[in-house]
Amino acid sequence: MNERLTSPNTFSTSLEENFRDKSFWLESLPEIPAVEPLRVSTRCDVAIIGGGFTGLSTAYHTRNLLPGADVRVLEANVCGFGASGRNAGFSSTLFGMAKDLTAKMHGKENAMNAHNYMVDAANYVEKTIQENNINCDYEKTGSLLVATTAAQVKRVDHELSVADSWGLEGIEAWDKGRLTEEFQTQSFCRGMFDSHTALLNPALWARGLMQMAKDAGAKIHEMSPVVSIEEKSTGFHIRTPEGDLHADRLVYATNAYSVLFPHLSAKQTPIFQHIVLSEPLTGIQLQSIGWLSRCGLEDARSQLHYFRLTADNRILMGGGNIAPSFGRKLNYDSNQKVFDHLEHHLIKLFPQLRGLKFTHRWGGPVSITLDVTPSIGYLGDKKRALYSVGLLGHGVSMAPYNGLCLAELLAGHKSKRTEMFFVERKSIPWPPHIIRFPILQCVSGLLKMEDKLRWD
Repeated sequence: MNERLTSPNTFSTSLEENFRDKSFWLESLPEIPAVEPLRVSTRCDVAIIGGGFTGLSTAYHTRNLLPGADVRVLEANVCGFGASGRNAGFSSTLFGMAKDLTAKMHGKENAMNAHNYMVDAANYVEKTIQENNINCDYEKTGSLLVATTAAQVKRVDHELSVADSWGLEGIEAWDKGRLTEEFQTQSFCRGMFDSHTALLNPALWARGLMQMAKDAGAKIHEMSPVVSIEEKSTGFHIRTPEGDLHADRLVYATNAYSVLFPHLSAKQTPIFQHIVLSEPLTGIQLQSIGWLSRCGLEDARSQLHYFRLTADNRILMGGGNIAPSFGRKLNYDSNQKVFDHLEHHLIKLFPQLRGLKFTHRWGGPVSITLDVTPSIGYLGDKKRALYSVGLLGHGVSMAPYNGLCLAELLAGHKSKRTEMFFVERKSIPWPPHIIRFPILQCVSGLLKMEDKLRWD
């Protein structure tokens, strides 16, 4: 496993490029004390590439399971810079795509176990935040899958029937009367409420995990992009612009950024989703739309929209069309066409908010596998390197819980997490980028057409 990497305008090597411009969440972070880049040649027991939810959680739990281990995190920018600091902040129970699709691909028992894994992940987030006093605007609001057209009603009803047949707890149906009482809009026809979901500020959640890892004894090196990785008989030689790290074990906690690492590139591919955020609503505006429970919302389109209120009563809306990336390019944060679509759609749902100003627009990469199923596993026969990819945008809860699973694998511990079907599974590889990109463009176009003809 010898990799020489290039960084195609993806990472900065100093804070001159303002990470706060990447999202409202990152902009709202309090002052961040400088964290020393790797500037020496040293060794460690475990090196973790990536300072997002997955990597920081892995570092924290590895230090707890292997107390004497030297654990180091290499982050190319600042912790939380990637998807961890740019998502919508839903701590949800979603695994892959639809429940019945997971059942068709992997069997009903595996699909039910995956749902339970995600319920555990959402509960894990709540417990971790409470026990560590992490201030990240955590709200246990629940979430709603809503239908906005008659066609979407069928999809929501199907999801409800699957949940009922599986005997899932915390799921309930909301009819139009209940939805109209909750929201001052006639747009919502049918809903499926999931009581397990919570909302939070993801950048603050990421920085909280970072502090937990540091307090547990892990060493964090920000502004330390990996330049090359060479596997040797004694472990891995990892180079950064200013230092070298010799590690016995290696964890790729890079998710969508795994496209930059040749050994992982075929296991997942990044697609970009985009978000718009309004100015804070006035008391009159908030009263005009209801939203009494403050729960998160998703609609039942193929390229779904998702909405939420922030702690200061802004409306966040994301989703719509997906944007595939080509090769190792990861500079698709801005998409004015999608931004316009999202802003227009929000006012379509709540016409009483006409004239509402939008203050922030951003985007970020989401990691997807070819079979839209997350994957955790080893690289190489020696089982010295681990990876986690394919979270499909559900990383607020799943990524840190996967970090616990990765730490258990590093420590040689068996648990209900390490026995999940998506751990050490054989995944279907993506084709080369020259073929992958047109496939993704075609899929995006078909989904867009399906939404216009069937779901909108």
